[in-house]
Amino acid sequence: MSDVAPTSHARGSPSRSPAEGSVLVAGAAQAGEDATAISPRRLMWLRFRRHRLALVSGAFLIVLYTLAAFCEFISPYGTVTRNDDAINAPPMRVHFFDAEGEFHLRPFVYAYQMEVDPETWIRIYTEDTSRRFPIRFFARGEPYKMWNLFEMDRHLFTVDEGGYIHLFGTDPLGRDMFSRVFYGGRVSLSIGIVGVVLTIVLGILLGGLAGYLGGLVDRAVNKMIEVLQCLPSLPLWMALSATLPVHWSPLLVYFGITIILSLFGWTSLARQVRGRFLALREEDFVMAARLMGADTPRVITKHMLPSFSSHIIATATLAVPGMILGETALSFLGIGLRPPVVSWGVLMFQAQNPLVIELTPWQMLPGLFVVLTVMAFNLLGDGLRDAADPYSTAGTQ
Repeated sequence: MSDVAPTSHARGSPSRSPAEGSVLVAGAAQAGEDATAISPRRLMWLRFRRHRLALVSGAFLIVLYTLAAFCEFISPYGTVTRNDDAINAPPMRVHFFDAEGEFHLRPFVYAYQMEVDPETWIRIYTEDTSRRFPIRFFARGEPYKMWNLFEMDRHLFTVDEGGYIHLFGTDPLGRDMFSRVFYGGRVSLSIGIVGVVLTIVLGILLGGLAGYLGGLVDRAVNKMIEVLQCLPSLPLWMALSATLPVHWSPLLVYFGITIILSLFGWTSLARQVRGRFLALREEDFVMAARLMGADTPRVITKHMLPSFSSHIIATATLAVPGMILGETALSFLGIGLRPPVVSWGVLMFQAQNPLVIELTPWQMLPGLFVVLTVMAFNLLGDGLRDAADPYSTAGTQ
């Protein structure tokens, strides 16, 4: 019982190649640390920080989630505030120099000047250089409820009363696209996180029981996984989403969509957890824990899961884009979240018509945010996976 080998097994630190060991020792030396005393998590961080794209992606996601969390403060308007003077108006340009070439310390935007094409009846917007709206930061503006709890009226930026600012343009109802994109980002990004949490719980629970107990439980879980993986995801999501009652509140629809996405996202993680548990349940440290009287939940949570927790984190990070894309696809098809809820999928639903894309291309800006978010999560997941895999050298290039 005094042998220390099981401890190293429990921490999931198999023998490393000389090249990898030298990389970790070099990283530890740069950090001014003793390589023999570094914890596995510290070693993972040393490997991860060498993956520059993953670091940049992680920073981008932190900024994006922060903006989405404080979208009421970031946005100059609410999601339903209309500007009848700017229907389908293009994005405004921020100026420091006016039409006469004079420099202004405070940035400003020009008002829209709208004309209607007599042949096509299309609104044409130009800048009205006679009307200038200075941009004010941390100023009072349209009142709102932060997180639906606190009454506030401070915004990151706004203009004086009587003016308007639309950095991403407006939609067919004259609503500010900048505000709606960040309000929609809160919903879409949170669905990804909530859905992955449910996926992790189901994957670890069912996969862990199958791998640890084996026998009938293992066969039942495997059959369930095989059946779910044989079903086409998108048509099944569409069918289940269409069954949600129309009279449900937006909050219930939100949780309904999240649960639907989670019910079919746990299978891959469950198989990985099952395989890992099958390999670990016969290890010396697991047998020692059993002999010392540890019950099944303690053996799983205290001894087996920590040995590959870094792999679970990497897998979860790679699963978030699938959840975001699933919600976006369902809402884009009109069977997911519905107005008045604002999400990136709901915003993209308005851009289904090719004529809309041709005349008002800024309506596709929510799609750009979806692409950037999915790419950032994939790069971050790749970096975490390389850092968690002790035999990978991709993160050290």
